[in-house]
Order: sequence, then structure tokens, then C-alpha cells
Amino acid sequence: MKKVCVITGGSSGIGLSMVKLFVDNDYRVFNLDLSPSAHGDFRQCDVSNLAQVTAIINDIAEKNTINVLISNAGIHFSANIENTSEADLDKVFSINVKGAYAAIKAVLPSMKANKNGAIILMASDQALIAKHNSFAYNLTKSALASIAKTTALDYAAFNIRANAVCPGTIETPLYHQAIDNYCQKSGADKAAVHRAEEQLQPLQRLGQPEEVAELVLFLASDKAKFITGSLQVIDGGYTAQ
Repeated sequence: MKKVCVITGGSSGIGLSMVKLFVDNDYRVFNLDLSPSAHGDFRQCDVSNLAQVTAIINDIAEKNTINVLISNAGIHFSANIENTSEADLDKVFSINVKGAYAAIKAVLPSMKANKNGAIILMASDQALIAKHNSFAYNLTKSALASIAKTTALDYAAFNIRANAVCPGTIETPLYHQAIDNYCQKSGADKAAVHRAEEQLQPLQRLGQPEEVAELVLFLASDKAKFITGSLQVIDGGYTAQ
């Protein structure tokens, strides 16, 4: 019997790398995303619609024991607090935090009944440090780190583990979108900006989605069965500076 993994936001970037890796490691993977994908068992889902998240996961849980949840869906937003409207804040918070809240709440009954489960939240190095013009995004990633810790404590008695992964700068479509937006506003050269980002990292390169996926696979496995409530940094040494 294959283990079952639910991944939100699994159609591109880190999410897609995770879907592929978990499938390759004999998991049955349900990918909840707005964008269709040929990888995994795709279910179209808007994670900011909490009722939709709940209904889809409940449907999966009716026929399957959910072993792993990876809450990965998220959006980036670059602005300081003055330039963040209430609508902006609501949108980022709804997708990045409330989507995770809904997914976790929906998988817990299956995991509690099985007395086993692994929940992994995709936070960020911004759960540990601040960055310029990142008020709303930083806030949401810090919130995800907090959710991992409180969920780890509240459900340890059910042998349910919760951890947050905190990637640094990873070369994904989300990264390129953020760089493109910056270049459009500033007139900067993209190649120069990209190289500058690489030089900010102690390892002098950006991380790759596949590297993050490998860490998540480990956290989901029995090899990590004594790891819970942790923030797992994968940032090429950036936050160690």
C-alpha cells in the first residue's frame, strides 16, 4: 500500500519538484493547485477558499489514510508597510497562512485516527530574519513557523510531527517573477541582478528546487521520526552571516 501525500501548490517550482520526488519514492501524491499539472493526482484548488480546501481533503481522506501534508502554496508580495494596502495584506495572508490553516485542520482527523503523520510547512529564511520591502510576506512566513511549532506540541501525543522548511533564495518561477517585477520598476539589468543575488549567498549560488524537495522527503520519512517543531533552514548559509 502506497503512502499518501497531499501537497498544496504542486504544479510549479519547489512544489513540482516535491510532487515528482515523492511519486518517484512510491507515494501516491495529491496535488492541490490552481494550475493543472500532469504530475501526481491533480485536484484544482484555490487555497484561499477554505471551504474548497476542506472539501477536497475530506474527499481524499474518505478513501485514503493521509500520511503526509506539505503546505507549500504561497505568493510573494514586495512592499513596505506603507505601500501594503489592506486588500494586499488580506490576499497574501489568505493564501500563505489561512490556506495552510485549512489544509492542516482538514488532514488532522485522518492522521489522528492513524496515530501517525508528518506535516511540513513551507516557510522561508524570512521566518528567521527580515528583508527590505517584505512586510506582508515576512509576516506570513513567520506565522507558518509558529504554526509548525504549536501544531507539533498539540499533536505529539498522536505521533503527528510538524516542521517548517525555511528556504533561502531558490531559483524558481516565483523567484524569476520577483526579479522581473523589480527590473520593470527599477530599469535594472536582470542578469546583473541575478548575479548580485548569487553573490549574496555564502555558497555563491542560488538553491535549486530539487534540493529543497530532498529535505522535505527526509522530514516526511521515518528517518526523521524524532524531528518535530523544528525550523529547517536550507539557504546556502545566508542566515548564518
